Amino acid sequence: SEHGEWRPGPGAELLEALRDAIGWLPIIAEDLGFITPPVDALRQEFGLPGMRILQFAFGGAVEQRFLPHRFDSNLIVYTGTHDNDTTKGWYEKLTPAERENYLRYVPDAKADPVRSLVRQAWSSVADCAMVPLQDLLGLGSDARMNTPGTPTGNWRWRMSEGDARNDDWVGWVAELSSTYERA
Repeated sequence: SEHGEWRPGPGAELLEALRDAIGWLPIIAEDLGFITPPVDALRQEFGLPGMRILQFAFGGAVEQRFLPHRFDSNLIVYTGTHDNDTTKGWYEKLTPAERENYLRYVPDAKADPVRSLVRQAWSSVADCAMVPLQDLLGLGSDARMNTPGTPTGNWRWRMSEGDARNDDWVGWVAELSSTYERA
């Protein structure tokens, strides 16, 4: 409904039942947006990894919890998700103040803003780093996967055969993975 309301769910009872039934909980808690302290406490109580989106640290509705120096290990870090623009498209749309903030935090980003953000993900203390293939390939907004609130034109991007044959990005990710012990 357009004028819905929050209602408490089963919370701990549901997670306890799942844990009792299957043991380890293979769940990632999407803790984006407005998260109340009880919701965060529940995530921590059950050891569920949260999400950190690096683009949210530097552009748009900037939140400090998305800055890598604020991470803890029980997180999954992303440059962006399927609902974000590609990092190249995101960088091109930053305001001058947002770009200055990003470059102050990541000085080498001026030479390659996309790979610099990927490096921030890999070098973070988050247990897992995930990057959309479009970012590894350095693609722009035309390769964006989804635009929330847009009913048409989504989920059409496909990797080209030429991209698959370009081993530059494969070698670079292998080097990053070795350097930051993510191999």
